[in-house]
Amino acid sequence: MFTETQLKETFGLRLAQARRMNGISLRVLATKLDGLVTPTALNKYEHGKMLPCSEVLNALCRIFGQKADFFFRPMTVSLDKVEFRKRTALGVKAEEAIKESAADFFERYLEIEDLLGVGGNFENPLAGVVIREAEDIEKAALQLRESWKLGLNAIPGVVGLLEERHVKVFETGGSESFDGFAGWAGDVPVIALNDTFPNDRKRLTALHELAHLLLKFEGFDAKAIEKLCHRFAAAVLMPETEFRREFGGKRAHISKHELVELKERFGLSCGAIMMRAAALELIAPSTLQRFFIMWRSAYGKREPGNWALPESAERFETLVYRAASNGDISLSKAAYLLRKPLADFERSLEVVP
Repeated sequence: MFTETQLKETFGLRLAQARRMNGISLRVLATKLDGLVTPTALNKYEHGKMLPCSEVLNALCRIFGQKADFFFRPMTVSLDKVEFRKRTALGVKAEEAIKESAADFFERYLEIEDLLGVGGNFENPLAGVVIREAEDIEKAALQLRESWKLGLNAIPGVVGLLEERHVKVFETGGSESFDGFAGWAGDVPVIALNDTFPNDRKRLTALHELAHLLLKFEGFDAKAIEKLCHRFAAAVLMPETEFRREFGGKRAHISKHELVELKERFGLSCGAIMMRAAALELIAPSTLQRFFIMWRSAYGKREPGNWALPESAERFETLVYRAASNGDISLSKAAYLLRKPLADFERSLEVVP
């Protein structure tokens, strides 16, 4: 049984989370509430000094698309050591929205695992590995493949592989400025990805974020670490020995046909393939520079070729449907976990005899 103080604190934390998830200020929220409460009162709610009346609570539920239970559920997940990867300025509110939405998702993910007793402990296959020079990245990528028994062939599904290894993956849409982030929910590694990006880019980003979680770097600044994480991702997708053989050794020129064929076989963008070739000194820096000038002029953001296999995080949804079909949780609980209206969930749940 919660005390009034605990209820106030929990409500305040949840209200702040819901507000940040939607990227709105206290003043904007007060406006949406049509004068029911002032920004000052909302601030008191968030700081655990008072609770709303039923009219205000119902209005908040409507605005944020949440049930009242949401605002009184104790916070069980706090994200730590979160590192965003972004190409341009994302903005503080956008970062907060993504981070809070991810925390909400990972909380529900861990809850369904706990309900079904299917959670597992993450083991870092590169524990103790320290990157002191660029070449160490190639060894680390090979060690990861060996530890996870991946062989040297193309990896069919990177996101699915990470989920199998107890890395929680959250996918979200939104700004093109957001690529992904890595962090921790307690001792659980978490990754967020932009699900609007092509599959080849999602694969590379997922492994880039994995590098942040697994590796320790010594003697590199932040910019250099980003490049090394990129190299690690590409090295996992195309190990050095395989890449050298498939690329055909040192080259002064390479055809579009070859790049597209490699992209469709290994799930690495044509641009990333050329960057990997440059990192392994199979092409000159000037060749890489000329390539990007020509490639961007010809194709812009839509380069030819496609990684046909899906790259999406499906385990959480699968677990919820399993629990609902087995009767382990109620349909309303399942709908809540999936953030779906109950009627929509009931229509989507087709239990076969």
